[in-house]
Amino acid sequence: MTMEKKKQKFALCVRNEDCEDLEPHKVYQVIPDARAAKDGYLRIVDESGEDYLYPESYFVLVRLPRKAQEALLVVG
Repeated sequence: MTMEKKKQKFALCVRNEDCEDLEPHKVYQVIPDARAAKDGYLRIVDESGEDYLYPESYFVLVRLPRKAQEALLVVG
């Protein structure tokens, strides 16, 4: 397994106030963004297929088995 795959992060959406591109109770891929994290945001690949910043409070980070991660990864 490559280092890149080990670092994959995913988050469960628990709120979507005023965010039509997020579905509550759905797991999304998180794109690393240290600057956004300092400001309390996560970079999420949303329903549009693009990555955007959303409040960290809208999500709970989750650990997934490798096969689940591979199934959820967005092909770029």
